[in-house]
Amino acid sequence: MSESPFPAVPAPDLEARREAVARYEALAVPAGGLGVLADLGLWLASVQGVCPPRPPVRARVVVVAADHGIAAAGVSAYPPEVTARQVAATLEQSAPVAVAAAVSGASVRVVDAGLDREATLPGQERFKVRRGSGRIDREDALTAAEVENAVRIGRALADEEVDSGADLLVPASLGVGATTPASTLVAAVTGAEPVAVVGRGSGIGDDAWMRKAAAIRDALRRAKPHVRDPHALLRTAGGADLAVLTGFLVQAALRRTPVLLDGLVVGAAGLLADELAPGAHQWWLAAQHSPEPAMTLVLQHLQLVPVLDLQVRHGDGTGAVAVLPLVQAAALLLGETATAEASGIAPVRAVSG
Repeated sequence: MSESPFPAVPAPDLEARREAVARYEALAVPAGGLGVLADLGLWLASVQGVCPPRPPVRARVVVVAADHGIAAAGVSAYPPEVTARQVAATLEQSAPVAVAAAVSGASVRVVDAGLDREATLPGQERFKVRRGSGRIDREDALTAAEVENAVRIGRALADEEVDSGADLLVPASLGVGATTPASTLVAAVTGAEPVAVVGRGSGIGDDAWMRKAAAIRDALRRAKPHVRDPHALLRTAGGADLAVLTGFLVQAALRRTPVLLDGLVVGAAGLLADELAPGAHQWWLAAQHSPEPAMTLVLQHLQLVPVLDLQVRHGDGTGAVAVLPLVQAAALLLGETATAEASGIAPVRAVSG
């Protein structure tokens, strides 16, 4: 793999984290009393570079939609045309992510990176990589030029969101068959065998599971010569959405913007983003544990511990926005809970004999 074209990823603020640790120790709560909520506060302080941290009030979900040629192999419970219907439901605010986002005040944006039709969303032409993608068990998903363009589009999307005031990003995906290329990429990066990454995706039965396993096996055979080259992996076994999300995650880290990571497609893009820009994962918080076996490998590889075990398989960001209120609460707990000194609440000191 050639030298990374990206600048070095900055590290989260260690001093702000130290201040947060000291502040927790001064609160009028038992040691360790806030559990994982304290961990969330520490993470938020470090990625914001300030203590106490601010509750995210302009969280933005960016759903990247694309069709995949591998869907023709019968690897999904749904026909390919369902992707466009899922996009329509999200725009109509009846999809799970749109419903759940309303609870935390997050807003949702949908981007057509690779639906198998002409760009129909207003102003979307500049984000369109191509119509669909190649069937990865037989041919490349994208051309090299399309990969470069897709990564550039993802970076531009992240810049747009940060420049417009987003203080937390939730990348997400929609695409029938998308977990097949995602699982292939995870196997390629982690060295796992195909059978170790095959999940139920859209809720497939045993026959479709076997077709999916065969598709991943054949795609992985094509991808293996490129395991050290993220761009080549995206070309051979990825897709427009995966490449756009990879660029998005890289740029979010370069812009020092926290990300809630959720969903296998986003997780696979995260693996490649961290390969392209080492240390990018420090800016990400794993929202929840997915039942997809490949996502478990992603989290292990990136050394991320999910906040909750919601078992949400849907990749549209629903799991992440469900966790967002906890992140907001963690910020308030650190900033507004009384200290032991101010409240007069302090543990009994041991008396020496």
